[in-house]
Amino acid sequence: MRPIKKEQLGDAVHMAREAALRKATCIDDLREIAQRHVPRAFFQYADHGSYTQSTMRANRADLEAIPLRQRVAINVDDRDLSTTVLGEQTSLPFALAPIGLCGMQYGDGEILACRAAQEAGIPFCLSTMSICSIEDVAANVGEPFWFQLYVMRDRGFVRSLIERAIEAKCSALMPTLDLQILGQRHCDIKNGMTVPPEITLANILDVATKPTWAWSVFKGKRKNFGNIAGHIQGMDNVNTLAQWMSKQFDPTLNWKDLDWIRRIWPGKIILKGILDVEDAKIAADLGVSAIVVSNHGGRQLDGAKSSISMLERIVDAVGDKVEVLFDGGVRTGQDVLRALALGARSCMVGRAFIYGLGAGGQPGVSKAIDILRKELDVSMALTGTRAVRDITPAILARH
Repeated sequence: MRPIKKEQLGDAVHMAREAALRKATCIDDLREIAQRHVPRAFFQYADHGSYTQSTMRANRADLEAIPLRQRVAINVDDRDLSTTVLGEQTSLPFALAPIGLCGMQYGDGEILACRAAQEAGIPFCLSTMSICSIEDVAANVGEPFWFQLYVMRDRGFVRSLIERAIEAKCSALMPTLDLQILGQRHCDIKNGMTVPPEITLANILDVATKPTWAWSVFKGKRKNFGNIAGHIQGMDNVNTLAQWMSKQFDPTLNWKDLDWIRRIWPGKIILKGILDVEDAKIAADLGVSAIVVSNHGGRQLDGAKSSISMLERIVDAVGDKVEVLFDGGVRTGQDVLRALALGARSCMVGRAFIYGLGAGGQPGVSKAIDILRKELDVSMALTGTRAVRDITPAILARH
């Protein structure tokens, strides 16, 4: 018997992955594929929440607990899933949320995810903690994208990030307010997660069983945080960078910092991390373009309310002043429908597209978007709804 060559083994793994991707029928299928192909530390970084993960679980459980109202004998032909967000037409009522380390789920992950989003006609938001930089993404996609901003202690660096986003023609800035202090994620500590991966026997053995992942990351443009490494003197070393980052999240962040941001950023602002009616009112009075009802995917304050449980109250309080986007636990098209029925203008999809990215790069992200699109389309039809603009609380069976 002839020995199997490395390239033959790689081709076989790639073909098996493509076959699994074609057969995937839901986001959970993509999660299973990603878990097999992405090293444990990076998969769990995206997949897990903080502390006991009770808030992360509540995001899903509370969404699933909202029943939809089945309607029949209503003409639901020619359904329209499009909407407008920040005055821009989008083909679907959801966007790809800012997720750190996309490029460690799959090489050049941020570029590939942005391309998939733009091909689908939906927004993509790049994280401050991305592997590919703002400039990398801008140079490799055809349309403007949103940029998510962490306001760090080093305000000079924050200013430079905003100016780089302006130079890249980003169409909206998304300051994130709920990460003044990092919530502990037990799995990251246990996995010794670093970027690039820490050289340990366990990590070497794990990566050795993930050849497709290793090859994609090896070919990727960067192996570190592209928005940070190389832009601050002495920050190219992974350990130095990690130490700097751990000290940079700023507990002094307050509403007055938004005035400073607006003096630099001339465009649309979306405030992410709103989970309280009082905070929503303050944000709306600042005249921002939109707010995102979010608990950071259950990755910050464990024990906080689920995002969906706060959405309707926040919409009732400020929905006439500011667009309200929803983030937290979306895994199905039915979840999108529920959030829209409770007043969200659009949703942000995080883990769902990350699973697709880990499962198969750009085709995997496109698969995730298509799964959500089809589920939303069918669910609208079965609730007697022909267009996103017609979705109201009446499609929910709450009584």
